[in-house]
Amino acid sequence: MVESARKLPRQRRSRETVDTLLEAAAQVFTREGLGATTNRIAERAGLSIGTLYQYFPNKQALLRVLAERHLAESGARLGAVLAEMRVTLPPFEEAMRGILEVVVELHRDRPGLHALLHRVAPRVQAEVEALQGFEDHLVAEIAFHLDRCGRGGDDATATARSLVHTVDVHVHRVLPRHGVTTDQLMALVRRLAPES
Repeated sequence: MVESARKLPRQRRSRETVDTLLEAAAQVFTREGLGATTNRIAERAGLSIGTLYQYFPNKQALLRVLAERHLAESGARLGAVLAEMRVTLPPFEEAMRGILEVVVELHRDRPGLHALLHRVAPRVQAEVEALQGFEDHLVAEIAFHLDRCGRGGDDATATARSLVHTVDVHVHRVLPRHGVTTDQLMALVRRLAPES
């Protein structure tokens, strides 16, 4: 069974403790990867190991909550950009640049942590479905812009899915080691969705 947080903090002090533990976990996982231990995380947080275990049964639970928070932040920030683009209907390259700037910004800090979250954070069915729903929404929005701008080829949805997964690979596998810029990702977009 995959465990998450032991208890949800209700009081402000408890929420602050959880936030402190999660920030410490992010720092330690960034530095040490899966070699991180709950002892080092508690030490980094300036809290006892017993306090950590009050909220998290193990380091996988910390990873899961970090992944959940990252997905929520990504969804909120990208959702706002996508909603605005539905109203403004910018040219395709401007739309993609706007999306990619948010994606790069979301992953610029602690790229190693994001790669780790992407690859090893354990997920239960509900989390897999939430991630799939997020990807499907992003694909649908990009397909909409591809189609309206004549850049999607015969199947705008398939092109959009290829774009989403190509960018995902670069952000989670290339960025942690070599860095990725919006311009580099735009070059990939132009190759996968050339102007007609």
